[in-house]
Amino acid sequence: MADPSSYRPSPGQIPDSPGVYKFRDEHRRVIYVGKAKSLRQRLANYFQDLAGLHPRTRSMVTTAASVEWTVVSTEVEALQLEYSWIKEFDPRFNVKYRDDKSYPYLAVTMNEQYPRVQVMRGHKKKGVRYFGPYAHAWAIRDTVDLLLRVFPVRTCSAGVFKNAARTGRPCLLGYIGKCSAPCVDRISAEDHRELADEFSDFMAGRTGTYIRRLEKRMTDAAEEMEYERAARLRDDIEALKKAMEKNAVVLADATDADLIAVAEDELEAAVQIFHVRGGRVRGQRGWVTDKVEAVTTGDLVEHALQQLYGEETGDSVPKEVLVPALPDPVGPVQEWLTERRGAQVSLRIPQRGDKKALMETVARNAQQSLVLHKTKRASDLTTRSRALEEIAEALDLDSAPLRIECYDISHLQGDDVVASMVVFEDGLARKSEYRRFQIKGRVGDTQVWHGEGQDDVRSMHEVIARRFRRYLAEKEKTGEWVEDDNAFTEEDGRPKRFAYPPQLVVVDGGRPQVAAARRALDELGIDDIAVCGLAKRLEEVWVPGEDDPVVLPRTSEGLYLLQRVRDEAHRFALTYQRTKRAKRFRASPLDDVPGLGEARKQALLKHFGSLKKLRSATIEQICEVPGIGRKTAETIAAALARTAPAAPAVNTATGEIMEEEEPGTTADPSGEPVAAGTPDRRRGQET
Repeated sequence: MADPSSYRPSPGQIPDSPGVYKFRDEHRRVIYVGKAKSLRQRLANYFQDLAGLHPRTRSMVTTAASVEWTVVSTEVEALQLEYSWIKEFDPRFNVKYRDDKSYPYLAVTMNEQYPRVQVMRGHKKKGVRYFGPYAHAWAIRDTVDLLLRVFPVRTCSAGVFKNAARTGRPCLLGYIGKCSAPCVDRISAEDHRELADEFSDFMAGRTGTYIRRLEKRMTDAAEEMEYERAARLRDDIEALKKAMEKNAVVLADATDADLIAVAEDELEAAVQIFHVRGGRVRGQRGWVTDKVEAVTTGDLVEHALQQLYGEETGDSVPKEVLVPALPDPVGPVQEWLTERRGAQVSLRIPQRGDKKALMETVARNAQQSLVLHKTKRASDLTTRSRALEEIAEALDLDSAPLRIECYDISHLQGDDVVASMVVFEDGLARKSEYRRFQIKGRVGDTQVWHGEGQDDVRSMHEVIARRFRRYLAEKEKTGEWVEDDNAFTEEDGRPKRFAYPPQLVVVDGGRPQVAAARRALDELGIDDIAVCGLAKRLEEVWVPGEDDPVVLPRTSEGLYLLQRVRDEAHRFALTYQRTKRAKRFRASPLDDVPGLGEARKQALLKHFGSLKKLRSATIEQICEVPGIGRKTAETIAAALARTAPAAPAVNTATGEIMEEEEPGTTADPSGEPVAAGTPDRRRGQET
């Protein structure tokens, strides 16, 4: 725990101007980002008597080891820079809304020749019109199914569209009238795009004009005694009205607005957003956050606005944003929203009428969301805390191991030896910190072993030594030995790979693997990191220097967490090992021929049928392959001559010599070359 006075800058050093500041911990990680109208006044608030600080603020300033700042010209620039740094550094003490799902949107791909209506998730793409988000994908499909009767826009994938165009036969929707079938030229590209525009206009809320137009056309058809067309138009109108009923009118003046409500308690806050377009609720979403800093409702609203509109531009930012409390100050936030939209945006608190009533509904949804989240998370938080406490008690650690690293070795009968490192923080997987290693048989400049055979112990020693050599190299630059403010970050500002130490190293294995890991740490002079191993057979926990394992009860949450960590490391290592093995089996001597691309390699194998026959071919015969000149043929022949063919396989039961094609170069009965899988005689058990 650091004393804030040890890194407090003198008041004269801090400028009295707008800016953004960062608090860093002893490992140079950014743990908090904030903005201020006056950096001097804001930072002074953090360096007062600790007893007068909010508990979460006190925790932050005692965790931090330094503070730095960047001066900007305006408060709007400060808001933009704060948002960028929060996205980049992911500080642990900043408000971060956890969106527990990816919300689906109804999308119209206007960037294609024949626009397509579909469900989309993830990042928004340029040239695509989005409507939503919706709570469920099935709600989108139900709405689209009703509207396709009136707006028969394409909904098929590119593959289905191309196949229908090739065969000249539309899909089922084309036959039943729910697609205008542009794939078979039943409608021109221009008319189909106009149809997609009408669909988009209807979804955007311009419904009344279109329905009145259909009603007039229905009346005209009836007067002209075209009763079948009138009946079809009547059904179209009913389908549109049914689709509209799914989104009841909530604001009579056809307002486009987003309503944001916040429900909070001492530790957490829930945010709910209703997206209203054309007076109807078109989408809903919600987030939950831990209040790891002392924040007001206005601060929570500001963070929600940053997350909601930080990547949006144009009409995605509505004309009006209604909130329960205004950020302080409100001017820069409103100006920032106006810049994102490209037109004036009103940010205000509703005072009366329909908007205030709807805001109360959104607030009730936020309160229910918070209650539901706390109900779901209570057992999860309790379980994780208990698991870490049980591990600390079993291994006699000074504190709970908040960062755990687990290592596993994987190979196939001694070949393709690899290792994995997985990281769990606060009992949860931190996949961005995972690392993979190829076992080289050396540590630094010292040859440790030859890398042949199944030697998990020496492999474990190597990978632990390599990982913590990197840690020591980074630690040497942190300022503890050499003063360097940027030692823990790359040139682009991101954290370096091995800069942060764990409190506990877990290895997949028993006493030998644990001893190897401990020996590697001792050789490097590291004595403040605990080591243990989890043996698969009896799920025993081994610690260095002990003859007997630590046995945790089968119902122990600590044992369950160690099993999850070990199994994740095994999965990650096995995936990498299989990838390397597959690449090796697909390797071919043709890969080493300079300038020989994939197309010409396939042409050679298709022409000769196998690499064995290609190896025995003359230069003149190789030149017969389209695209292969004499110089290239000579290079191919020379490369194949340098590569000795594999030794023949022998059937041990009969003594018969069995011919076998070289890996990656077999051909199927049709003559098409295919990649060979694992040869039967190389089957082995992966570890």
